[in-house]
Amino acid sequence: MTIRDATPADWPAIWPFLHEIVAAGETYTLERDLDEPSARALWMLEPPGRTVVAVDDGDGTVLGSAKMNPNHRGPAAHVASASFMVDPRHGRRGVGRALGEHVLGWARDSGYRAMQFNAVVETNTRAVALWRSLGFEVIGTLPEGFAHPTEGYVGLHIMHRRL
Repeated sequence: MTIRDATPADWPAIWPFLHEIVAAGETYTLERDLDEPSARALWMLEPPGRTVVAVDDGDGTVLGSAKMNPNHRGPAAHVASASFMVDPRHGRRGVGRALGEHVLGWARDSGYRAMQFNAVVETNTRAVALWRSLGFEVIGTLPEGFAHPTEGYVGLHIMHRRL
């Protein structure tokens, strides 16, 4: 697997799984009917943000993607944030971990002092476990902050890691 900067030519491979994940309404605080132009503008970042793809070394298939950016502006711009999407057809292959490690390296190399995830759905236990294994801590939970389509109102974790 190789992780590289995303190009406009990667969008047709990203959009189907991004659409599927967002439409399911289980893990992202985005409108479930997010249209393609809005999704593209949200995901394909310009500097100081960055969007990457994880691709299969054998056939070049896009396995997942991550976007990374300052979490805030001005005097809080030293804290990074990121979002991740792994194509469900390629789950459990270490794609999320590889993207997470890549993003942490980018943030460290870019001079950020910490990384914060603002809204990790508490029922997304695989993601919570992954982020914990990469050194993140839950520093707070917004009770009933997320309307899950099958679990009802569940918490949104704020997760943090110093770099």
